[in-house]
Amino acid sequence: MPEFCVVLTAAAADAIRRATSWGHVTLRVSRSDRTGVIRALSDGNDSRKQVDIPPKHFLQTGDDFPNSLWYRVPPETNLYWLFALIKYSKISLHDFASMVPNGFRQPGKVAYYAITHVPRGATEEGAENRDVKAPEFAMWHVSSEGAVPLDIDVQPQQTGVALLAPHWPVEDIRRSRILLVGAGSIGGAAAHALATAGIGALHLLDPGRLRWHNLPRHVCGSRHVGRLKVEALRADLELTRTDTRVTAHEHDVVRDTNSVRDLLTEIDVIVCTADGVLPRRVVSHLARRASVPAVLACVLADGAYGDLMRLWPWTDHGCYQCRLDALAGTGGLIPDLEPGSGYRTHHAMTTVGTDLHLIGQLAAKMAIATYLQSKGHHDQWFAGEHAVLALRPEPGWSPPYDLIQAGQVEWHPAPPPRPGCPTCANIKSA
Repeated sequence: MPEFCVVLTAAAADAIRRATSWGHVTLRVSRSDRTGVIRALSDGNDSRKQVDIPPKHFLQTGDDFPNSLWYRVPPETNLYWLFALIKYSKISLHDFASMVPNGFRQPGKVAYYAITHVPRGATEEGAENRDVKAPEFAMWHVSSEGAVPLDIDVQPQQTGVALLAPHWPVEDIRRSRILLVGAGSIGGAAAHALATAGIGALHLLDPGRLRWHNLPRHVCGSRHVGRLKVEALRADLELTRTDTRVTAHEHDVVRDTNSVRDLLTEIDVIVCTADGVLPRRVVSHLARRASVPAVLACVLADGAYGDLMRLWPWTDHGCYQCRLDALAGTGGLIPDLEPGSGYRTHHAMTTVGTDLHLIGQLAAKMAIATYLQSKGHHDQWFAGEHAVLALRPEPGWSPPYDLIQAGQVEWHPAPPPRPGCPTCANIKSA
């Protein structure tokens, strides 16, 4: 028979745990996905009580199958399920019936689904003499030909990023507040990466709308075309990354500087992925004055290179313009095709989405590491403050953009502030 999986929600699992020894089950099933979820269940022959399905879950709609049961069983039953599942085998109907103490129903001509439950304390009984602990829940297809093990996915008491503890500093990350300036293709990938890491609050800032020409590279799909990019990202993240509170701001970082300045009182790190040099200069200045570290990310030379700079608000670290001037002083700048920028602009459609997403994810990693480093996590140190990543390298560019192999990364230190810099002047040590 086709593979079938039951999603056992925490509400359904708790209802079974509270019940006595067996009961009837109604499954809500998506035939095309071969997936089911408990819609209602009973304690013995009592009436079935409805079990809520998580909001917006795809099994909110489907076909109801009332011909299912659940049984309380000893640990050996679910151990048989585990071994049979691994070996793609089944057990005889006689053997299965012998392992169900109460309420067993012969399938007759009509097969049914059965969930077997081992009380939590009983899963430990005899465990010291076994290499494997009995699962608390198991799923079967029961027919006259025997009991076939099926897949079951039990919702844990905690979900989301909390499951990564203690291998990831979940609580520290949960308190982080990050502002993302620019919600384009790089920014969209950075937003998803930041939320996947479990940051507590993500502020999105961009006045632009998602256009049809954005779709080859952007993380948001066609259903959002015409919508503000920040609102499209917020809607997607609220569905998939509920650990992160997402706030959308329809601001332009250059035009609406005062609003951005006010927002920085609630921010730990800024990530700027906005197009153009002027937004990066503004972010650099605002971040420096607010004593907030910033990460600037872009692609250069028609997508040949990714460029990431981290700006610490420290007296010995220069701002963005200081970085540009230091590069110019060593002859290391890309030819200037944008007046006053020191950087050649890229033509967006020459850059593929995967490369842009890679830069966005690395920018997110750099921002998270910056925050964690400030909290004493010394495994988050980077090799430098300026990273150049070869995406589609071209020969002939000046250092540090002279990488020749795709995937090659070079790190560079931060130069000191240049004399008379208006951004770096009168900054106290962090």
